[in-house]
Amino acid sequence: MSDSAHFEPLIDRIYEAGLIPSLWPAVLGELSAAIGGNGGFLFGVRDGYTSAVNSAEYDQLMPVFLRDGWSERDPNLPRAIALNHAGFVTDYDLLSEEEIATNDVYCNFYRKHGLGYRAGTIIPMPSGDSIAIVMPRHQDHGPVPRDVVNLLDGLRPHLARASLAANRIGFERARAQADALQVLGLPGAVLHGRGRVFAANGLFEALVPSLFQDRIERVTMTDVTADALLAEALGPRSLAGGRTVKSIPIAATADRVPMVLHVIPVRGDARDIFTQATALLVVTPVDRAVVPTAEVLQGLFDLTPAEARVARGIGQTVTIDALADATGVNRETVRSQLKAVLSKTGLSRQQELVSLLAGKAFRGG
Repeated sequence: MSDSAHFEPLIDRIYEAGLIPSLWPAVLGELSAAIGGNGGFLFGVRDGYTSAVNSAEYDQLMPVFLRDGWSERDPNLPRAIALNHAGFVTDYDLLSEEEIATNDVYCNFYRKHGLGYRAGTIIPMPSGDSIAIVMPRHQDHGPVPRDVVNLLDGLRPHLARASLAANRIGFERARAQADALQVLGLPGAVLHGRGRVFAANGLFEALVPSLFQDRIERVTMTDVTADALLAEALGPRSLAGGRTVKSIPIAATADRVPMVLHVIPVRGDARDIFTQATALLVVTPVDRAVVPTAEVLQGLFDLTPAEARVARGIGQTVTIDALADATGVNRETVRSQLKAVLSKTGLSRQQELVSLLAGKAFRGG
């Protein structure tokens, strides 16, 4: 394991993964094979493990680790952060033998799945987040020996540079995505972590701080009603719940037309581990002069076709009875559809919907 030339192909693959993030699962597997390990993991870290890429053998296990709370109870991460060592560390660098023997995560998760011992390192990212690379070893093989740690330390600069390259490429991609929205005349921003702005175009920046404010915890809005909906949309359950777009109405002001803010969850490959990108924000102005078509309403607020027709009718001040007659359904069905429209637009009263679609300011309540 001391022949550095032997690892040149692996080093080349590490740098490839820095440019092509989808290669990281395979590279983690190759790195593990080179040190006699048992697969590998790459975690995004921000106040705990947030997301992960793993070698193929852990495709079924990793979701369980993150979903069932094992990651939150793992004692190694906070110990490693506190140690702040610019290299790989082992279990015994962080925990006592008694802690390893009795800890719940070790006893009931790691050893149950053949992950008895590990070596890992934390690599800071310019965004303020970190990347943790963890190489497990089956308990039958005993603790990770020091010569393996030394070998990993020799590879760590390459892993760090590749991670930084992936982070930078992710930022450039996020910036390009935001700039593409500007070409369409739409303010847009990419969020990371729990909702901080990672990249934004000029149109979005022009709305700061009058409408948006990038605070330490997350981006916020000066429109209190809209901000409450944004906080809900950026919550971990909402972002983890699928690809559903959350659409939030924004009241008009004396110097700003009414708008709709779309919160689009980011899903995808390993590059999101490096950028910690979680959502795309897109702001769509609402034309004050016209009530949007049913098709536009459907796209703005994720409405069904029937709900969109009801919303447009209400915006044109058509009565519920007239809508029922026009669509051939009973009055209660229209009321149910209107209730769904109000829920999806974050409003509570029919008049607020009329005001929004007529281009007038509304107040929540």
